Amino acid sequence: MDLRPRQRQTFSGFTSGEVQRMQHSLTEFKERALDGDYCKKLAGIFNRSSGRAGKPAISWTEIRTWFQKNQIGLFTDTSCNADTTPAVPPKALTQSTETGNLKLLEAEIDEDTSELEFEALSKDKAWYDVDTFLSHRYVASGELEVHVKYVGFGAEEAEWVNAKDSVRLRSVALDSSECYKVEAGDHVVCFKETEDKAGYYDAIVIDVERRLHDIRGCRCLFSIRYDHDNTEEKVRLRRLCCRPEMLGDEEDEEE
Repeated sequence: MDLRPRQRQTFSGFTSGEVQRMQHSLTEFKERALDGDYCKKLAGIFNRSSGRAGKPAISWTEIRTWFQKNQIGLFTDTSCNADTTPAVPPKALTQSTETGNLKLLEAEIDEDTSELEFEALSKDKAWYDVDTFLSHRYVASGELEVHVKYVGFGAEEAEWVNAKDSVRLRSVALDSSECYKVEAGDHVVCFKETEDKAGYYDAIVIDVERRLHDIRGCRCLFSIRYDHDNTEEKVRLRRLCCRPEMLGDEEDEEE
């Protein structure tokens, strides 16, 4: 199964893995990603990768054009068949106040969920943004499953996932000034990239090295362990997303 990006693809000439890499580069380097030398280097990496095999070569100008469009927020799906239905869950579902996961209600929900954003756990153990809840069903065990369409992918690649365990409120990226909110023992979502794929995976923070910030922002190092394969690495804050309940707990304390 192809990687599903966390934001809608806007240039059909790139693979999903390349879009994920460029999104991460744009977040990290911002205006510097428009530099011609950087775009040429990235084009070379893409054209030599196994994911580009059998596909037309990408020019560095195409990459810079993608950066320019996304830098000014043009995340527009130009497909004439684009589905603009919001990611609203079925009325049989609402969110657990403790975990942010969807749960089954015995009665109709009495709150508006149309403004909420969700992510779902795919078969590759990575979390992807939900575009639309297409349908729902009960399986033989009595549990509820939802048919989710992911952001950036068509309905033909939608998946059935367990509503209780595999759908939750979307994880939240942190600003450099919020690094103090992440502590050892916290459960987070971390961006992990390899040669052939990239995605956002559940992880636990096992240690934090606090460092002085500079013009680039937070320079702290976070040692994390991924839940899906138990591998460990040190990452910067920009690769982490926190669960909404982490922020909610702090807001409750301030009140």
